[in-house]
Amino acid sequence: MNMWLYPNILAHRGAGSLAPENTLAALRFGWRRGFRAVEFDVMLSRDGVPVLMHDSEFGRTIRGAGSVAGTDADVLMRMDAGAWFGPEFAGERVPSFEQAVYFCRQHGIWMNVEIKPAPGIEVETGRVVAEYVRRLFADELANGARRERLPLLSSFSFEALQMAKVATPDIPRALLVGAIPENWHAALQALDAVALHVNQAQLTREGAAKVKTAGYGLFCYTVNDIARAREILSWGVDAFCTDRIDLIGPDFAD
Repeated sequence: MNMWLYPNILAHRGAGSLAPENTLAALRFGWRRGFRAVEFDVMLSRDGVPVLMHDSEFGRTIRGAGSVAGTDADVLMRMDAGAWFGPEFAGERVPSFEQAVYFCRQHGIWMNVEIKPAPGIEVETGRVVAEYVRRLFADELANGARRERLPLLSSFSFEALQMAKVATPDIPRALLVGAIPENWHAALQALDAVALHVNQAQLTREGAAKVKTAGYGLFCYTVNDIARAREILSWGVDAFCTDRIDLIGPDFAD
């Protein structure tokens, strides 16, 4: 049985390389391009509020010095997360996780939520993000919604996913890795995960076959080349995210 019940092509960080990552502007851009599935990153502010952000330290998408984990949410959410990308996005704010979920639900967008903890707060980040999902999808969970209607929580942090499993076992999970490690099967079993997410550059045909033969979903990040996309799909890869949503559309795998 294939554990992957989700869309095949996801817009990476909202809109890939065409809008400022992890912002509502990116989600809106991807949606207008026809994408109904996205991946984005979630971190915790100092006061424990999940926000969309990839880098734990400021300097790339947020100007200045400081860190996400060292800044309260009300300050973070007033910061400009768009000016670095281009003047037309100046003033685009750091969104809360709740704002992103609201936008995606309003527009019928499925979410792969990467739990991205700052060092030392892996367990807390996994717990808080999972609890937010449980609250935001309370009606679906209460009514026994099918798994494909719920977000997928993924992370490189085994500890964060362990806590997410404890906090909300009904929300599906996936483990992020670079190359497929020797203990991948045991790790997925321990997490009761539905999928393994692998760096496409480190995936081999043999590795893909092992994961698929074991019955797990197989997802790749980040695929920006059409020939490579076709190759890994021919190996049985279920889905991937892309930065090049201008080249690889949401129906590419159909």
